Amino acid sequence: MSTVNQVMVEKYRNDFLKEVKANVEEGDWVQMCMQCGVCSGSCPFGPYWDHPPQEIFMMIRAGKREEVLTSSSMWMCTSCYNCIARCPRELPITHIMHGLAHYADRLGLAPKNQPTRKFAIKFWNNLAKKGRVNELKLGLALYFMNGFVEGIKTALKNQKLGLNMVKTKRMNVMEIMGGHGVKDTSGLHAILKKAREIEDAKTAEFKG
Repeated sequence: MSTVNQVMVEKYRNDFLKEVKANVEEGDWVQMCMQCGVCSGSCPFGPYWDHPPQEIFMMIRAGKREEVLTSSSMWMCTSCYNCIARCPRELPITHIMHGLAHYADRLGLAPKNQPTRKFAIKFWNNLAKKGRVNELKLGLALYFMNGFVEGIKTALKNQKLGLNMVKTKRMNVMEIMGGHGVKDTSGLHAILKKAREIEDAKTAEFKG
């Protein structure tokens, strides 16, 4: 158990709803769910969730902390906003899902090999370098995400798609040399550094 996770367990003493309300984006809304299931029925990935949104909210209220925070469910959200648009109580479900995923990651409880989480990390690392996504490098990173052999197989399988993207100028092979970015990368990095400092301060506050 990570230090931060242990601190949070001791701080909230099995009151998981209180913990979520205090530490998860839009967590206050969880208690407003009336379990109608419209969110789950509206989600294009609904059948693939370990626990659909309304079930996650029920589990939070039931105190099933470990089951919720180690679940891959929150990482399945694609931000389509169908759930928010159709929720009769207008709960910000998408934001809660992302908030839970971020909180689980911060506590060291997120499933390490969850594909969406791995993609999110690679996407962020790619974007943070120059402020714009380098499609070629991101694609290669995703191809080889599960090892060299799998990467070669995936690349060969998608070679026609790659060539078509190059032909139609949707992808530039010269981006392998570095690619384009925002004008003020130093300013971008300063902003990201400040954001990390704020996040670290929150973590230190938990430990304290």
